[in-house]
Amino acid sequence: MPDLKTKYMNLDLKNPLVASASTLSKKLDGMKEMEDAGISAIVLYSLFEEEIIHESLELNHFLLRGSESYAEAITYFPDLGQYNSGADKYLELIRKAKAALSIPVIGSLNGLSSGGWLDYAHRIEQAGADALVLNMYFVPTDDGVSAQILEESQIQLVKDVRSGIKIPLAVKLSPFYSSLAHFAGQITQAGAAGLVMFNRFYQPDLDIEELEVKPHLALSTSADLLLPLRWIAILYSRIAVDLALTSGVHHGTDMAKGLMAGASVVMTASELIEKGIPRASGMLDELSRWMDAHEYESVAQMKGSMSQRAVAEPAAFERANYMKALTLFDNRY
Repeated sequence: MPDLKTKYMNLDLKNPLVASASTLSKKLDGMKEMEDAGISAIVLYSLFEEEIIHESLELNHFLLRGSESYAEAITYFPDLGQYNSGADKYLELIRKAKAALSIPVIGSLNGLSSGGWLDYAHRIEQAGADALVLNMYFVPTDDGVSAQILEESQIQLVKDVRSGIKIPLAVKLSPFYSSLAHFAGQITQAGAAGLVMFNRFYQPDLDIEELEVKPHLALSTSADLLLPLRWIAILYSRIAVDLALTSGVHHGTDMAKGLMAGASVVMTASELIEKGIPRASGMLDELSRWMDAHEYESVAQMKGSMSQRAVAEPAAFERANYMKALTLFDNRY
């Protein structure tokens, strides 16, 4: 039986399959089921900067409303349980999960600007989270703001979060940087112990009958594995950080590819949403069988064995791959 143990951001995990942030982690029952199915750690659904700020402003509005009118104005005070509820429920879920589960629970903050909302990084730590993921999902649309300014603000954000907590910090990146390898190095120097690659950008759709812009969400497929696979293979051993692959992990062979590229863990959500949480057990069985068949004794032995620095043709991860791909259909017509 192959040894599936791995280490991610100093967390000892029983295997490399981690549940990425999704609706599956919104309830304790779902998290218990994931642990029973073999998941080694759970990233909670994201708490958004906008949600925290909105709830704080809403609470402040009701606390101040009429407060100078007369002595009985205290009756204007709202039931605090009705306000800041999303953030408070998030913290309470962490506490309950830590009491009920034996696997690591990783919090997730989604935001881009420094500010008071970052206090929740510390609160997440106090609630018992074993680590934190900072998810920097952002679509830059201001033509007056340069890429340099945006990147500097994101690096500062990582520094701010890092300074406020002691637990390991991972940063979930998008692939859309003009010099991704350099930026990944800067984020690591700013304090990230892990990089999660990559954030999936959900594109809006147009309803041309109702003339509305509508959200659109499509679950991933194994084809989505290729982009993070390439960059993890490129970055492995170049920077001192643990790499996590997310997007496109549906089968044991997808897991094997991620590990061989250099990932410490692989993350999945779409496969569990589509086929049910028990599918995680099947994915782990597939990985074990593949490792047996190919005489791999451990995840440690596999890790990075097909990274750019390990393969016979390193250029295959760069322009050479592009040129070869264009010739694949040369003999079709």
